[in-house]
Amino acid sequence: MSAVYAAEGADFRGPLDVTKAATAVLDADGTVVGWGPAAHALLGYPPQEAVGRPIGTLIVDRPGEYHMATPLPGAAQARHQVLHMRHRDGHIIRVATATLPLSNAGTGPARLLAVADADETERWEALQSMLRGLATQSPVGLAIYDTDLRVVWTNHALYQEMGTFQYAGLGPDEMVAHGKILTDGHPGTLEEAMRRVIATGEPVIELHYSGRPPADPEHDHVWSCSYYRLQDADGRPLGVCEETVDITARYLAQQRLDLLVRAGGRVGTSLDMTRTAQELAAVAVPQFADGITVDLLDVVLEGEQPTPGTATARRVVRVWEGPSDRDGSARPARPRPVDCPPDSLQARCLAAGHPVLEGPAGPDDAHSRLAVPLRTEGAPLGVVTFSRDRHPDPFASDDLPLADELAARAAVCIDNARRFTREHAAALTLQRSLLPRHLPRLTGVDVAHRYLPADSRAGVGGDWYDVIALSGTRVGLVVGDVVGHGVRAAATMGRLRTSVRALARLDLPPDELLARLDELITQDAHEQAAVQADNDDAALGVTCLYAVYDPVTGRCSMARAGSPLPSVVDPATGEVSHPDVPAGPPLGLGGLPFESAEFTLPEGSLMALFTDGLIQGRDRDRDAELDALHTVLTEHRRPLDELCDRIVTTLLPGPVDDDAALLLVRTRTLDSHEVAAWDLADEPEAVGRARALATGQVDAWGLDGDLSFTTELVVSELVTNAIRYASGPIQLRLIRDRTLICEVSDTGHTSPHLRRAGSEDEGGRGLFLVAQMTQQWGTRYTPTGKTIWAEQPLPP
Repeated sequence: MSAVYAAEGADFRGPLDVTKAATAVLDADGTVVGWGPAAHALLGYPPQEAVGRPIGTLIVDRPGEYHMATPLPGAAQARHQVLHMRHRDGHIIRVATATLPLSNAGTGPARLLAVADADETERWEALQSMLRGLATQSPVGLAIYDTDLRVVWTNHALYQEMGTFQYAGLGPDEMVAHGKILTDGHPGTLEEAMRRVIATGEPVIELHYSGRPPADPEHDHVWSCSYYRLQDADGRPLGVCEETVDITARYLAQQRLDLLVRAGGRVGTSLDMTRTAQELAAVAVPQFADGITVDLLDVVLEGEQPTPGTATARRVVRVWEGPSDRDGSARPARPRPVDCPPDSLQARCLAAGHPVLEGPAGPDDAHSRLAVPLRTEGAPLGVVTFSRDRHPDPFASDDLPLADELAARAAVCIDNARRFTREHAAALTLQRSLLPRHLPRLTGVDVAHRYLPADSRAGVGGDWYDVIALSGTRVGLVVGDVVGHGVRAAATMGRLRTSVRALARLDLPPDELLARLDELITQDAHEQAAVQADNDDAALGVTCLYAVYDPVTGRCSMARAGSPLPSVVDPATGEVSHPDVPAGPPLGLGGLPFESAEFTLPEGSLMALFTDGLIQGRDRDRDAELDALHTVLTEHRRPLDELCDRIVTTLLPGPVDDDAALLLVRTRTLDSHEVAAWDLADEPEAVGRARALATGQVDAWGLDGDLSFTTELVVSELVTNAIRYASGPIQLRLIRDRTLICEVSDTGHTSPHLRRAGSEDEGGRGLFLVAQMTQQWGTRYTPTGKTIWAEQPLPP
């Protein structure tokens, strides 16, 4: 029986029912002519005291004025009222009364009076009201199934939910189409769940069930169902009661919330725009859409900020198209340019700046598309397009907030990736400006290098290397390390590299160069500390190794400040050793001395200079790493670039936690025929001899006459100055390398200065002529004095 018919035919009898209530028969004047046992029990009056007595004498409210005008329930015009009546022992009883006309005659029994306890009557009426509400007004659907799980009763709410469907006698899974249980941990069908309730007596609460009711066969609904067993007084099962609430709206809202929570955790895990687009697709497909495309402006991919309010270009770059991999893993994507005609969905969305919905073409077409702009700070980044072609429902207006929120979260991540792209490009530019892009090609050495920053995203760090061409074909070799990594460390490194190059041009010995660099770093740290308390840029703890190799003599002079010892491979035996170079303190501590060591490198020696990051780090044994390095270096005859790659692959196969710089140097020596040296007497006649020796050597080398003339003039001026302003023995040396180098050494410690002579001055023009006629010139100091040198370019 359905709720409608049950409500109409229910027996609502209660305490005032004549079979339960205290009853009295009254005549037309209200005199008691009949008194039942229940009345005796309720009011205490025996029949002999009550019969013949006006009923009004028992009523406290309006004694003598009570009119028998209220019929009993179930009769025509049935009404009842609450009165106060006096018990035989004198106390007042609150009762509910009802009357039923028996006869219209003026004599004899005229009405039947029913009396019951008012509190009991009101409780019964409240219960009846509740049952009537559950049956006819409650929004909760109720159904009773027998032990065979067939419907035997439903209330009005379930009747309305199912429409006119005749479901009496059907099973639970037969009442809807395509029904399935959504809650985990339960059987696959309602029938199985209800049989478990009957068998165990344990209720099932909040089981979610999906299906299509007859009242709305085109759309899926979700119900929250609860079941409990019905049983008799002896505990025998009578069936199952079902409580059902349509929670479709709430369920969809929860699904949307879960989708946003999932998007917050899965979208934007990297600073890659294509990866972010793929993560958005992994979240949205298939729950929200069947497919997705993400189009970005080309300037966004380049890291630039689009200008708010400007017309959007019709050409975009599609970075993602299609459904996502179900496991969320990235698959290769090939961004490609896409033209967006003005009437296209994407162009209209970008122009409007708000979502644009494109519905199905016809009633039988479920395909629809929803384009949502990707915006940040008022500027367009691109557009994401959701599509549905298999989803049962096309996009509707209530899908817009969710799509907009998904796009907004993706836009933030894409904008972060855009900012990173811009910063990364700036960092790479900084790197290119700070580290040597092309090391000079020098006669004395062959070099190869590798640099691995710990901050792989920025691509820069605090380590550096350098090769510096010095006078006399000598070569300066540098590796250094600024504590920390990233752009700030790289900026500090750039300042130090520039300082080292400037100091190296002064031809300072390695120990003095490190001492000067230490002074600069300490002074810089103090100045910055005075400006700001948080001195992030102070280069405290900088390590550096500086070496000078002379290919004429094969000698190498080296000093180090906290750097690891280099590894040197003997070209004949392949044995790897470490030169005995004193360990100086790191730079920036101030005031501590540095020492140089000098040793000979046979031609073809291989020297590996590196920073700490190459051989040590977390979970890395320094000695074991050095052994691995030496194992690779034993194959010293391989090309230097190949050795560099093998060292990096062996020692740093994965991500590094510290910057690492590696510089491989293979030494060469100048042939003795390319160098000519003469000792000269400290007397004026030595100038002529020097000119003759120089021009003769230039001719012997087969150089042209112009170079011979210039060399003669340079030698004349330099030797003259040495005789005039210095003392002791003088040496003249010519070196034919990539340039023609002329050197004059003496025991003086005063460097000549270039000056502009006046029109009436008799001297002072010699160095000016040397500077004008040579490529470059300079002075370097030696333990015994100084050397003045000048270089001339060789003819092609």
